[in-house]
Amino acid sequence: MQHLKVLLIGASTIATDKLEKLLVFTKHITVISLEVSEDTQKLIEEHSLTLCHRAYEVGDIVGFDMVVVATNTVDLHKAIYEESRGSRILVNSVDNTKYCDFIFPAFVKKGDLTIAISTGGASPAFAKKLKQHFEKSIPHSVEDFLHSMKKLRTTMPRGARRMRYFDSVVDTYFSKYFK
Repeated sequence: MQHLKVLLIGASTIATDKLEKLLVFTKHITVISLEVSEDTQKLIEEHSLTLCHRAYEVGDIVGFDMVVVATNTVDLHKAIYEESRGSRILVNSVDNTKYCDFIFPAFVKKGDLTIAISTGGASPAFAKKLKQHFEKSIPHSVEDFLHSMKKLRTTMPRGARRMRYFDSVVDTYFSKYFK
């Protein structure tokens, strides 16, 4: 997602949550909102994001790869979703799965490791709790381990021998940290 252009419509508390998740993967984010929460404003400033301090206007989605609609106006969610049909723009409509091309999963990200957890919209609270479980369970050393594995992959020729070696290294890591 690092090169995708994202449009976030809305800047309330719920929009802040989505913005925090998006910032893990991309900084190419534009926010359109009449009102902006303090936390959202802080994120916009910290990451030098673009803020359009106004209401959404038809056509604003043009040029974006992804649109996240985080408002409490269901009619706006529906209108933006319908406007995006026939384009290659993906839409996430917060709390309105009917107007979504995708659902934000809860996720754990530690270096190159990303674990996404989704209940398909059935229970975001369950996904959040499971995320917290994984965050506690995954050792901090996983970032260094994956970094060394990435470097090691460039030094060994491909083939069955390499696969067996990597399996044994991973098995050793797991036996040490996942008991």
